[in-house]
Amino acid sequence: MKDKLILDKKNVGKTISALCDEIIKRNQERGSLNDLVIIGIRTRGAHLAERIVQFINRRAEVEIPLGILDITLYRDDLTTISAQPIVRSTEISFDLTDKKVVLVDDVLYTGRTIRSAMDELIDFGRPKNIQLAVLIDRGHRELPIQADYVGKIVPTKKKEIIEVRLAETDGKDEVVLKP
Repeated sequence: MKDKLILDKKNVGKTISALCDEIIKRNQERGSLNDLVIIGIRTRGAHLAERIVQFINRRAEVEIPLGILDITLYRDDLTTISAQPIVRSTEISFDLTDKKVVLVDDVLYTGRTIRSAMDELIDFGRPKNIQLAVLIDRGHRELPIQADYVGKIVPTKKKEIIEVRLAETDGKDEVVLKP
């Protein structure tokens, strides 16, 4: 079977813009954007987070801090993914205490990646709250985790794969469903 295009370049951009507008609106309603930080999960979540920060900074005329999280050592399946997993750096140069954290990832699936990310975030301080933004929610949760901001819900079968491709890593922006 052939891959099914879910979002093309234009719609990836529109979806990210809509996520940003929702993040701005909801956080302004809850006070201000002054205590907001955006943290992306490596790899594609980090690229999405960078785009979100740029958009919000332009739209709301603020300077939102950006962090990047590598959850490798916090995974509950670390011993099954590789004998020598590749650990990259986590880049959070600010205290998370009393901050509103928007955690960003490309695809929400079982919830285990997000659980790992939250475990690591707590090591950097005690946030006021943690919000979750994802480009795609494909269902099939194994943990009770739900995104606050969802670009697109794509019902899938467990054996199917959602691939988010971004220009920074893949040379183009698109989302495809692989059978």
